Amino acid sequence: MSDTPRIAFLASNTEAAQQALAVMLARYGTCAPEQADVLCPLGGDGFMLQTLHRYAALGKPVFGMKLGTVGFLMNQFRDDDLPARLAAAEPANLRPLEMLALTESGTTTGSLAYNDVSLLRQTRQAAHIGVDLNGQERVAELIGDGVLVATPAGSTAYNYSAHGPILPLGSHTIALTPLAPYRPRRWRGAILKADTEVRFRVLDPYKRPVSVTADSHETRDVVEVTIRESRERRVTLLFDQEHNLEDRILSEQFMF
Repeated sequence: MSDTPRIAFLASNTEAAQQALAVMLARYGTCAPEQADVLCPLGGDGFMLQTLHRYAALGKPVFGMKLGTVGFLMNQFRDDDLPARLAAAEPANLRPLEMLALTESGTTTGSLAYNDVSLLRQTRQAAHIGVDLNGQERVAELIGDGVLVATPAGSTAYNYSAHGPILPLGSHTIALTPLAPYRPRRWRGAILKADTEVRFRVLDPYKRPVSVTADSHETRDVVEVTIRESRERRVTLLFDQEHNLEDRILSEQFMF
C-alpha cells in the first residue's frame, strides 16, 4: 500500500456514521471502491457485513471503524493519522461460507456468509433436522429451534450466544452448534475442519417449516441446506496493532 493510499469511505445511514463520513471526506477525500487501495466502512458489524457482501469481489483490504452499536469487526473511530494507521495495520484473512439451499418449491438459492449460516424453525413447532458431514449421517434427528455453522470471525456472535465454541483465527475450523436442542439433549455441537461439507436435511418441512439465514440473507421453507467454506473467496480485514481481531477473539475466551 502506498504512503498516501486511495481510500473509499462508506457509511451506514445512522446520524453518527454520516457525521463521521463528512469529517473523513473533508480531511482525506474519497474515491470509488473500484479505484481504491482500501475500503473504509463507518458503522457497526452489520454495516461491515453489508460492505463485504457488496464489495469483497473487488479484492480490496477493508479497514472498518466503529460507529454502530456492535463493532467486533471494526477499529475504533478516530479521524487523525489514518494513513499511518493503515500502513501499520495487521491483516486478517477470512474465508466466507458458501450456502446452497433447496426450497419446498424446488428452487435453489445460494449465498455467502462471513459470520454464520443458521437454520431456524418458522412456527411454534420444533424443527426436526438431520445432519450429514461429508455425505455421512452424524445426527439422524436433531429436534430444537435449529442449528448453525459459524466461521471463526462469526464464532463470537450468534454462535457464542448459543453456547457454541469461540474459534481462533487461522485455526481452519468451523463451529457446528445446535440452537436450544431438545433431542439429542446432551449434544452441544462440534468443531469441524473448515473443508467439511455440512448438509442439513429438514425432516418434516410441511408440518415443521424451517428458514435459513446466511448473515442477513434469509430463505424460507427450505428442505435441504449445504454449507462449505469457500475455496475461491477471501477477504482481508485490517486492524490496529493494539486491538487486532485475533486478540479480540482470544480476549473473549477469558471474559467471566
